[in-house]
Amino acid sequence: MVKYSVILPTYQESQNLPLIISLIHTAFEDSKLEYEVIIVDDMSPDGTHLVAERLQKVYKAMNMIIISRPGKLGLGSAYMTGLKQCSGDFVFLMDADMSHHPKYFPDFIKKQKEKNYDIVTATRYSLGGGIAGWDLRRILTSRGANLLANLMLNPGLSDLTGSYRMYKKSVLVDLMTSVKSTAYVFQMEVIIRAKHKGYSIAEVPIVFVDRLYGESKLGASEIVSYLKGLWALFLDT
Repeated sequence: MVKYSVILPTYQESQNLPLIISLIHTAFEDSKLEYEVIIVDDMSPDGTHLVAERLQKVYKAMNMIIISRPGKLGLGSAYMTGLKQCSGDFVFLMDADMSHHPKYFPDFIKKQKEKNYDIVTATRYSLGGGIAGWDLRRILTSRGANLLANLMLNPGLSDLTGSYRMYKKSVLVDLMTSVKSTAYVFQMEVIIRAKHKGYSIAEVPIVFVDRLYGESKLGASEIVSYLKGLWALFLDT
């Protein structure tokens, strides 16, 4: 049977984690699919790792692996750390803040099977996708980031900055060997490297919903980091 791994990087997600784990569990159990969840927590001061440990006891049938790191080491490095523990044939990368709903898992899986795609990525900006709960500033920032990346890198995809994706594990392992960023630009770099390596990529529409609890971690420093990373990627590719 095909197995799916889900990597959940967390920082200050103690309130959201029980909800997203419950939805992941329901999505896979309803589809009768084999799966595992790898939680990578960067020493959240709100006790996210303790919540994860309690959930591990509640969902005893779920193969849940918890990795606690010594501090905030970046989103990209969290995925790299989690990938080392994955045993699935496919790997989902998603946020733990409820903005990426597990109800879309079957859509990813169905799309991948259509043409045996190497990567299936969510889009908020095409095919009927959308955004709920963002103010105009956030929408313009995201739209602007995608427009700038498309102009500079010409990847042929509608949503480069999204972080909800499913990869063949072997493909993701290969891509990680060439990815250099660990921060906000990580997701964009992975998909650009994939295009350059000739991997097949498909998009599925989702409605992105703003986080249920907590505050966004996207600030001025992340925007500056994105711009620097985009320029470096432009020069490197």
